[in-house]
Amino acid sequence: SSRKPIPLVELREYELHPGDVNSYLKNTFAKADLRRSLTPLRLFTMPETGGTLNVATHIYHWAGGYEARNKGRAGMAASSEWKEYLKNVKGCMVRQRSTIFVEAPIVHKFEGVCGLKDGKLESILSKSGINDDESDCIYEMRRYKLKLGYDTVPNFLRLYSEGLPSKLEASGTDPSTSLITLLYTEVGLLNEVIEIWRHGGGTTAMERSRLAARGAPEWRKAIGDIAGLAMEFTTTIHRPLPFSPMR
Repeated sequence: SSRKPIPLVELREYELHPGDVNSYLKNTFAKADLRRSLTPLRLFTMPETGGTLNVATHIYHWAGGYEARNKGRAGMAASSEWKEYLKNVKGCMVRQRSTIFVEAPIVHKFEGVCGLKDGKLESILSKSGINDDESDCIYEMRRYKLKLGYDTVPNFLRLYSEGLPSKLEASGTDPSTSLITLLYTEVGLLNEVIEIWRHGGGTTAMERSRLAARGAPEWRKAIGDIAGLAMEFTTTIHRPLPFSPMR
């Protein structure tokens, strides 16, 4: 039997001219249905703080791996409507960046991590009965640039897996906080790992959950050990746009 393809996660980051952000968003909103019909879009955000602003940040989950992505990109290139959209927004961009990631095994191992699979977050929120205000919802992206070496990412994932249960179960964690996914690079800047957390209650929920995590000893130990593997760490707060499937 043929080997099942490994699902890929594509992170695309488009830095925009500050004066052209509104034009870009207006055109992008107008073609949101087209984008969803051509691609497996999961999340579309704009950063609020923590790094470079005015960066359209979109994440796609290619369940069929590279073959699915190649077909999807070919479909976009063949669409006259999509080409017209690109013509309208290309001048708004300063630079474009695409990075391919895969989801870490813990995404499928821990019940408290929903992953980027289509419909999973929506199902979890529906079953949980959590009725957070989507206007407050933020996504927290925590990025680690790790030292070079074949063992660095596996060691990071091992340490993270050992500490994560205590963080997920920490007393005082806001009920609207959930770990969406943990990603590591397949193509792009090597040895980069990204955590994506959703805080349905906004920055208040994020602060409450961070405070709770500081009281989780296994998590504190894991982060202390992970610090020895990292060269750089950044965290940014993003707001999902109204047409983003994950909000």
